[in-house]
Amino acid sequence: MAMYRKLGRTSSQRKALLRGQVTSLINSGRIVTTEARAKEVRKIAEGLITLAIKEKDNYETVTVQAKVPRKDKDGKRVREVVDGKRVVVYDIEQKTIKKDKPSRLHARRLMNETLYTVKYVPKETAGRKRNTKVIDLSQKLFDEIAPKYVNRQGGYTRIIKIGPRRGDAAMQVVLELV
Repeated sequence: MAMYRKLGRTSSQRKALLRGQVTSLINSGRIVTTEARAKEVRKIAEGLITLAIKEKDNYETVTVQAKVPRKDKDGKRVREVVDGKRVVVYDIEQKTIKKDKPSRLHARRLMNETLYTVKYVPKETAGRKRNTKVIDLSQKLFDEIAPKYVNRQGGYTRIIKIGPRRGDAAMQVVLELV
């Protein structure tokens, strides 16, 4: 007996399918898929959420100095002429950052092995490359999802049957975070 469902695909196709669906689930909170796929995605997603809960507070805050370019009223970088060259002017600022401890860093890397990178493009500026933002899903797991489930002993997802799909009559379900 197999320990997982093969979903009628080769191993590389199956891994890509499951990675994509887990990424969509973490990003949006719910997906519509078939029952067999949902049960496989649930295993992976709940493992990632458990990992995020364990390592949620395992960091230290550090104050660092950062060089930040000075900007004018329009948001453009200020440039000065130095030795005949136009050079950007930088200011030094104090910033506090979260520095991961080794076990949290390892957990983040395990999450990034499973999750794809997600790019967010605002609808009003679609087609412009400079307005796209990369969403860090491992950070979202640590900051938004893990605090919701701290007092919960597993069972972070819910499967709701919505009926057979037209065409092949496969059972459709909604997989969502509780």
